[in-house]
Amino acid sequence: MEAHQERVVTEQAELLAKIRKLGEFFSGAVYPTLPHAEQARLARQFIHMQAYERVLHERIEAFAPTGA
Repeated sequence: MEAHQERVVTEQAELLAKIRKLGEFFSGAVYPTLPHAEQARLARQFIHMQAYERVLHERIEAFAPTGA
């Protein structure tokens, strides 16, 4: 794997960890105490992070040679 590809794999792994942590935050004690506007912003952020991760996943899948 080339260096730029390894960076994408690392980026995806780091993003997945952040997605997991934010998902856990939603189930915690602090989230329900936040103003509704902040809850909405965090929910939007979560959706965008998931979409970003899917793009990284697609890119990683494209690294593999096809039908050699």
